[in-house]
Amino acid sequence: MSQDMNIRTIHPADPEGLVKGLFGCIDGRDWAGLSEFLHDEAIYERPGYEPFVGKPAILDFYLTKRIISLGHHLVEKVLSDGANIACWGSFSGVAKNGHDLSMRFADVYRIREGRIDLRRTFFDSPAI
Repeated sequence: MSQDMNIRTIHPADPEGLVKGLFGCIDGRDWAGLSEFLHDEAIYERPGYEPFVGKPAILDFYLTKRIISLGHHLVEKVLSDGANIACWGSFSGVAKNGHDLSMRFADVYRIREGRIDLRRTFFDSPAI
């Protein structure tokens, strides 16, 4: 089996599957799975941080900088034009300091070569 057979690609006809798969990896702390959704040159922009540029920087955010200990994203709606995806929903979880977290979010994604190459996250309250 070739290595490419194990790589997840984004099917333009299934943007909801992409978003739910992405958040499934994040919520399940499956960093290897998350990596498969990201283009090598991906950029992640979120409030409170300088942009994370490149897959290693994004994974480092999740491994060392993210203040969330555990949580769950509930996706309410996904829209796509094929090259771009938008979604919104809510997040509930627990911070590493033990505080409960609950907020609404929206994400937009740009797709390149079958992977996310830009992700922008927006929150309805101060950055988590």
